[in-house]
Amino acid sequence: MSIDLEMPPKLRPGDRVAVLSPSFAAPGLFPERHEQALRRVREELGLEPVEFPTTRRLGATPADRAADLTAAYADRSIRAVFASIGGDDQITVLPHLDPAVFRADPKPFFGFSDNTNLLNWLWFHGLAGYHGGSTMMHLARGGGVQPVHLASLRAALFDGGDLVIEPVAEFTEEETDWAQPISLTEPARPVPHPGRVWHQPDRVVTGRSWGGNLEILHWNLAADRWLRPVGDYAGGVLLLETSEEMPPAEEVFRMLRNFGERGLLRQFPAVLVGTAKATVFTSPRPAAERPKYRDEQREAILRAIDAYHPEAMVVFGVDFGHTDPQWVLPYGGAITVDGPARTIVAHF
Repeated sequence: MSIDLEMPPKLRPGDRVAVLSPSFAAPGLFPERHEQALRRVREELGLEPVEFPTTRRLGATPADRAADLTAAYADRSIRAVFASIGGDDQITVLPHLDPAVFRADPKPFFGFSDNTNLLNWLWFHGLAGYHGGSTMMHLARGGGVQPVHLASLRAALFDGGDLVIEPVAEFTEEETDWAQPISLTEPARPVPHPGRVWHQPDRVVTGRSWGGNLEILHWNLAADRWLRPVGDYAGGVLLLETSEEMPPAEEVFRMLRNFGERGLLRQFPAVLVGTAKATVFTSPRPAAERPKYRDEQREAILRAIDAYHPEAMVVFGVDFGHTDPQWVLPYGGAITVDGPARTIVAHF
């Protein structure tokens, strides 16, 4: 890639970290779950969580949420920033941010879903982050934090080095009702994982990652504000995953077609696709119908790849984004996709 990205420094035990709500302030609606997440930041990670005025404030304005992000990055005692959860309007927060504040003290940002907006904004301004790590979703999980999530989170925060992003044997796309106390102690029932599918695994690619939630990326494409010249993405590893809104396969194809027409798809020799979430409690899909949704999405993505970058290597069924368990991945850091060995390695 032609852009030079700055990786944030590692933390030390006892460091202070911000827990913010740049999108939806779920901590204000589910305070018990939020408190469980804060306890696990202390107990599992050995860090001291710090809240800001809008962390629990439902309906906070974009300007106020931006002010908290700015304050967290301006505070030299804060060494990392965690998003509590996603949402649907973070793109309106970005115009209120001053990149000079963020560049003055780079620190790791963790989030996914609507937080793809901020990850992409940081990337645009030369700062790397981490895709994943929502406190409400994964740290507060009933039954404890998933081992793969904790391992990759610790690697991003402390350990560094290379971490193999292994396939998982079981996963769940069910949810527990956060309004019920049982959600704090019991996880959703897991089922066998559908497995990874490798397309054209004939090479080894190491590149800086970019991408995230497809729907949010498409919003950024429509806004046409925080996307760099396409050549700046050349040689990278593209991360793609869809949300609990479960866009139809044809819509996935059309969104990727738009990326292709802009010249973006052509830039990435390797693509990692998250295990697609195929049900949500507000619109449940029978278990027997979920593989069909994932198969149709895979076919739609391959149709777009075939049209705009037929040489690309693609791996489906990687557990990042809207998945449980969830691997935290570098965003702007290096990832190696080794097709012949069928391995993915994140370089933290």
